[in-house]
Amino acid sequence: MNVNINDLVSYDSTDHIATITINRPERMNALNEEIIVGLQKAWQHLQQSDDRVAVLHAAGDRAFSVGADVKAPPQEMWQGVPSIGVTTNKPIIAAVHGWCIGGAYVIVQMCDMVIAADNTKFKYPEAQLGFTGGLISSAVARIPHKIAMEFMLLGEDFDAERALSAGMVNKIVPAGEELAAATAWAKILANSAPLVVDTIKRFAMETLNKSPAEAGAIARDQLLSVRTSEDGAEGRRAFAEKRTPEFQGR
Repeated sequence: MNVNINDLVSYDSTDHIATITINRPERMNALNEEIIVGLQKAWQHLQQSDDRVAVLHAAGDRAFSVGADVKAPPQEMWQGVPSIGVTTNKPIIAAVHGWCIGGAYVIVQMCDMVIAADNTKFKYPEAQLGFTGGLISSAVARIPHKIAMEFMLLGEDFDAERALSAGMVNKIVPAGEELAAATAWAKILANSAPLVVDTIKRFAMETLNKSPAEAGAIARDQLLSVRTSEDGAEGRRAFAEKRTPEFQGR
């Protein structure tokens, strides 16, 4: 089943597996506002659907994503990052190939497992470019501290083998096979006990230390959910109409 997200992000559901695809290969999947909004909607749909696991990948053969589109950057990158822009206890597997740069790596590091093609290269050049959203600092909770600092500060390429040795990815496969490999793992999870998978991921996420940027983004998302809720709209209407609000808890 295909879910209509937008022109740059697709969502296909089969046998409780969601395949979420970034589709802007002509720009090496550079992240703009439409992609970030699309990813946020995809994570929301995943959480509300009967899908049990998601595979995230990107179209084209040159890059998973080169990070934020410098000509048209997204307004709030964090909103498209899984478990930050949208909280979900369903596992997400990233299938990565080619370049994965900057904010794209932030998205990948917040996935639960990563299958990398052997042509994958990770890079975080923000210290050399003069800006950062801060979410990259969550790498310290996911890979060894000194390796994380090297990756975050020096802006040097980490190829697939280096990423595997650092714990940034779980497995390397020949280029072109990463989506099939990730889907094979997703099938195992789709056939596992949902409550157990949910509990393990939730406990794992609660165990991980959160950077100030990550904690702040999660708080902003929760406050935004209250502000944009049906109860919030009902409260404003009731105030304008000088009546007692009828809240529904949603």
